Amino acid sequence: MIKVIPASDRHHAAHGWLDSYFLFSFADYYDLNNVQWGPLRVFNDDYIQGNSGFPEHAHSEMEIVTIVLEGEVTHTDSLGNNTVIKAGEVQRMTAGTGIRHSEHNHSDKDLHLYQLWFLSNKKGLAPSYEQKAIDYTGEKNELIPLVTGQRVLEDVLYMNSNSTVYHANLRDGKEIDFKTFPIRKSLLYVTSGELFVNGMQVQKNDQVRTADVDALRIKATADSSFILIDLPGVEANF
Repeated sequence: MIKVIPASDRHHAAHGWLDSYFLFSFADYYDLNNVQWGPLRVFNDDYIQGNSGFPEHAHSEMEIVTIVLEGEVTHTDSLGNNTVIKAGEVQRMTAGTGIRHSEHNHSDKDLHLYQLWFLSNKKGLAPSYEQKAIDYTGEKNELIPLVTGQRVLEDVLYMNSNSTVYHANLRDGKEIDFKTFPIRKSLLYVTSGELFVNGMQVQKNDQVRTADVDALRIKATADSSFILIDLPGVEANF
């Protein structure tokens, strides 16, 4: 199964200081048929104006991944962390038994980030926090792992989910083949450019969800970038 979901199908929540696009049910948007994809429960594409942000709020039993594309976000939490996450950096937060945090854009420039929530494969974990600068913004023409639950990958953040988040910058005419398994799912989200995924055309902010496929062949027809998330297909493997 390969399904292309156009950018126009995302839910748009506009709050003045925040423009957010929800790929899954979130906040005041609820669709019984669009709650999660495997353990991926939230994928929000957020644009946050300067000198604004999210006040302190609580999370529990989630693995939360923040990928900063433009600008920088200041994070503070109940563990005592007070950090700045810049473009090209990735954050992983295990909410576990409970954590409170805030996220603010203290600069005058807009902030663009993706925030992903994964259902944790372990309950009752102690809350924890990690961030890392990963060289994924250059012209790599390859999949760069950012965060994973698979300990065989190196130079990444680790989370409590049998999933891996990749980023790729793909030049016009270049191809990537991603081998997967029928027991896995995947989600591809186009950050920029234009791709063909298994022969299906997708453009900026479109997404592709797959299940029960053996491989993805991704070809750029313009300079492009995208997020690819490899996910378990059944709850027993989350």
